[in-house]
Amino acid sequence: MDIKEIQNLIKFVARAGVTEVAIEEGEFKITIKTDSASEHYVVQQAPQVVHAAPQVVAQATEQAAPVAKEAPKSDAPVEASKGNLVEIKSPMIGTFYRKSAPEKPAFVNVGDEIKAGDVLCIVEAMKLFNEIESEISGKIVKVLVEDNSPIEYDQPLFLVEPA
Repeated sequence: MDIKEIQNLIKFVARAGVTEVAIEEGEFKITIKTDSASEHYVVQQAPQVVHAAPQVVAQATEQAAPVAKEAPKSDAPVEASKGNLVEIKSPMIGTFYRKSAPEKPAFVNVGDEIKAGDVLCIVEAMKLFNEIESEISGKIVKVLVEDNSPIEYDQPLFLVEPA
């Protein structure tokens, strides 16, 4: 199960008002629980070989990540209110990094031309570093998040002027 499928499942459970959903596919296991006071989810997966593609992998813990109570938004980039700018949003909760290492240059800076598939940043989630790739081509207009800061699911990270 990839990150988009997990995100869609979380959105579906939030909209459906279900209190608990558990799914098992081979060694992959996910449980999403909600209650009237708060919503949370837990992802469990047996140890496996790490793949190059970004993934969310977590081991069972008592701590759960919060899910926003507001209406879920689309996975696709959303047109920003400022003209024709597009927001690139975070696909997960974690810590935002503009660089692969402290001594390395940032993946992208304001004014840089990007194309679909370019790495824009890294989001650390549950001790895994996930490269976030652009889904569109264009020019970086603004970086909306400070380096090494916590981010939420669906939080805008960059403003891009589409090419």
